[in-house]
Amino acid sequence: MTFKIGNHLIGEDHPTYFIADIAANHDGSLERAKLLIRLAKEAGADAAKFQNFQAPKIVSDYGFSHMNAQVSHQAKWEKPVTEVYASASIPFEWSPILKQTCDEEGIDYFSSPYDFEAIDMLDDYVPAYKIGSGDITWIESCERIARKGKPVLLATGASSIADVQRAVHAILALNPQLVLMQCNTNYTAEDGNFDNIHLNVLKTYQNMFPQVILGLSDHTHGHATVLGAVALGARVIEKHFTDDNDRVGPDHPFAMNPETWSAMVKATRQLERAMGSGDKFVTENEKETVIIQRRCLRAAREIEPGEIITREMIDVLRPAAQGAIMPYEIQDVIGLKALERIFAGQELRWTQFGHP
Repeated sequence: MTFKIGNHLIGEDHPTYFIADIAANHDGSLERAKLLIRLAKEAGADAAKFQNFQAPKIVSDYGFSHMNAQVSHQAKWEKPVTEVYASASIPFEWSPILKQTCDEEGIDYFSSPYDFEAIDMLDDYVPAYKIGSGDITWIESCERIARKGKPVLLATGASSIADVQRAVHAILALNPQLVLMQCNTNYTAEDGNFDNIHLNVLKTYQNMFPQVILGLSDHTHGHATVLGAVALGARVIEKHFTDDNDRVGPDHPFAMNPETWSAMVKATRQLERAMGSGDKFVTENEKETVIIQRRCLRAAREIEPGEIITREMIDVLRPAAQGAIMPYEIQDVIGLKALERIFAGQELRWTQFGHP
């Protein structure tokens, strides 16, 4: 499967597509949002992604206010959950401005919509849709997005394989352009989270859904998970992006910054080059080492014409001269008769021997 997001071809044989998830890191400022788009492009991102939601349509004030305690990353939030969501949302009227900024910078713009109104509004502005992990069980939303006929990116954090199957089948029934993304939705940026990434799930996805493109939506530090995912076949990578990890806000602490993002892209491009071909052959830059590192058969002493070759007359030494007899052929040489004088250390060639 290969399809396009913007001008980028997405597929197994194409470069990894990097999505800078700016999300809430605009901190309520349109100018900051535009700045982050520019910085993401400079750092090597292919897309800048935002989130479109209206707080009352994504969270229940009653539900969160009646919980005994906040959990996971939300436990560190200083404001009530509903207030944080309200401040993190972006006005619908920002969409054309953000789209224009992305167009000017040469980077794709799209978003994760979290209600039907946002899904429909974004259709005029985005070349693809992202479905967040939290909405994987909301099938009517997944289907509404799939019906738009644009590539769909589905994150699968905090999901069972049954949840994944249900959503994937619903989307593929309407739209074949699917990126299935392994994800872990713990946003605490703790080192222990690496124990819960389970990149090998990508192998399971490849076996179960060979028609989809694999991806990773990640929130860990460093590049280990990204490089591992790309090596396992992921071709879409999403990471949060900020300009300053010390800023106050829900997504800043675990986000990539311009420096780490650039390093991630560079390391991935090197990995893509290194993955290369599945065929095993002597590569162009190894042809000299075939000679200097390999051994061939050489005369252990001077051999006179007419002598019958024994094992004691043969050394196995570097370099392997072109046309010389190889070590794996040594038994075929023993018992032959020398047809000419062979000097000590000289490589052995089939033209020097005959049958007794």
